Amino acid sequence: MVANGANSNHDSNSGGNSQSSSSDGSGKSDDTPADYKAALKKGQSYAQTMNMSKQGIYNQLTSSVEQFTPEAAQYAIDHIDANWNENALKKAKDYQSQQNMSPEAVRTQLTSEIEGFTPEEADYAIQHLNG
Repeated sequence: MVANGANSNHDSNSGGNSQSSSSDGSGKSDDTPADYKAALKKGQSYAQTMNMSKQGIYNQLTSSVEQFTPEAAQYAIDHIDANWNENALKKAKDYQSQQNMSPEAVRTQLTSEIEGFTPEEADYAIQHLNG
C-alpha cells in the first residue's frame, strides 16, 4: 500500500557513478539507486500517459509485470510530479464518455481497487466532470 510522505529506507550503495539529477527538488542526486530512478521514470510515464492514481501506479510497479521492489515503487510515488485530482478527472471523463456511466458509477470505479483514487480525488473529479 502507498505510504503517505517519504518512506525510502534504503542504503545508498549504487556505486556513485550515476548522473546527478536533482531536478525534483529532493536534493538527492548520485546516491539514488538505479532501480529507484527507473521506477520513477516508469511511474511518471504511467501518471502522464495513462492518468493513473498513486495506488494504481504503486500496484503496477510492484506487479509481476514490472517487478520493482516496494521501496523503489514508494520512492517513485513520493517523487512523481502529477496532479492526482486532474488524473482522476481525466479518468472520469473517459468513463463517462466511453461507457456512459453515471457520476455515481464513475465515483465507484475511480475509488475501486482497480483504479485506486482516493475518495477526495474522486470527489474532485465528479465535481468538475461537466466543467
